[in-house]
Amino acid sequence: MKKMIRTALTALTMGLSANAMAADSVGWPEKADLKFGFIKLTDMAPLAVAYEKGYFEEEGLFVTLEAQANWKVLLDRVIDGQLDGAHMLAGQPLGATIGYGTEAHIITAFSMDLNGNGITVSNAVWEEMKKNIPSENGKPVHPIKADALKPVVEKYKAEGKPFNMGMVFPVSTHNYELRYWLAAGGLNPGYYAPHKGDTSGQLQADVLLSVTPPPQMPATLEAGTIYGYCVGEPWNQQAVFKGIGVPVITDYEIWKNNPEKVFGVSKGWADKYPNTHIRVVKAMIRAAKWLDENDNANRPEAVKILSQPNYVGADYDVIANSMTGTFEYEKGDKRPVPDFNVFFRYNATYPYYSDAIWYLTQMRRWGQISESKPDSWYMDVAKKVYRPDIYAQAAKSLIAEGKIAADEFPDFATEEGFKPPQKGFIDNITYDGRKPNEYLAKFPIGLKEGDAL
Repeated sequence: MKKMIRTALTALTMGLSANAMAADSVGWPEKADLKFGFIKLTDMAPLAVAYEKGYFEEEGLFVTLEAQANWKVLLDRVIDGQLDGAHMLAGQPLGATIGYGTEAHIITAFSMDLNGNGITVSNAVWEEMKKNIPSENGKPVHPIKADALKPVVEKYKAEGKPFNMGMVFPVSTHNYELRYWLAAGGLNPGYYAPHKGDTSGQLQADVLLSVTPPPQMPATLEAGTIYGYCVGEPWNQQAVFKGIGVPVITDYEIWKNNPEKVFGVSKGWADKYPNTHIRVVKAMIRAAKWLDENDNANRPEAVKILSQPNYVGADYDVIANSMTGTFEYEKGDKRPVPDFNVFFRYNATYPYYSDAIWYLTQMRRWGQISESKPDSWYMDVAKKVYRPDIYAQAAKSLIAEGKIAADEFPDFATEEGFKPPQKGFIDNITYDGRKPNEYLAKFPIGLKEGDAL
């Protein structure tokens, strides 16, 4: 959708009827001209759709979307004000706020999606893994656990070769999902020790994880620098299309309906422009609903939008492979995964405290948080960063305007920000966000209460 002429839109907005204004409890945006950053991944879709479908403009916002080189650059530009906000890794606002890496108070009032990642290995590693995987009707039985990778890693170690894998950023979902999968299969992905100046994450590691920007993952795999990686789409499917690797598992199979990206802004920005912030969230909620409505009927149009070079820029067929309800593992082994990308259903857009606390438990598990913390600390940080109060204002405004029905949101009168204990993990360990230290104690591999490197 081409950008409307600004003056015409402003006149239209200013001419809203009294009834419409009464329905909209959100004041005029304090700042109308905005620049948002993103990384070229399919889960930036709510931003692209909110722009292309005119949802930002209907909120009186004139938005520019700009791809960023990597996650660090993106975060730094939000912190220094070059960007008003950005598509972020869910761990970034948390990591920044507690001072892991660049310290700054970043908040989120909008969760961008559930699921959407995968773990891919090289063709050579896959051929070795297949020997350890049962088959049915000539195809590998899924989900494929890291138990099948363990003998391969041990063989490399015996030959004196380090087993290198890539992830996109130290506080990324991808890092924690890859670590979770490896550890569930008896492989130690290594520890961080920031108190000792070691942020490699490779202490005591069986598998050495390092950072590679998402779009560079396939090329890095092809070059042999890494033997596998965890990344969002379309960069797992790209490996299939190029014939250089095999996605072995999706994050949906590691943790069913896991939170993935968020929309982050600085606390200072949110305090200065509260109406603007609420209106941004409103537009993105509408975009997320559009992406999921009518059983994903709009996904082909969304794929066409995302394939544009100014957004993700991958081929239509590569993006469609996962965005339209399927996922291709080994070449030709395409299976239905209807919830691989979720943007609105299951309250995907709501910023749950329990989601924030899960990320904090993984930071503690792998040493990014050096010392034990009481359960109350996890809750305090979650409330400092995740802002369901702002989300609720945006949602209530959309309900009042008749754009989305109240029953499509959580019940704000009773919602406390915690999902019920979750059981959909590959290792069958149940997660209860109200009991983070009890959760950490369940893992055979990883730091627990009282542990220190």
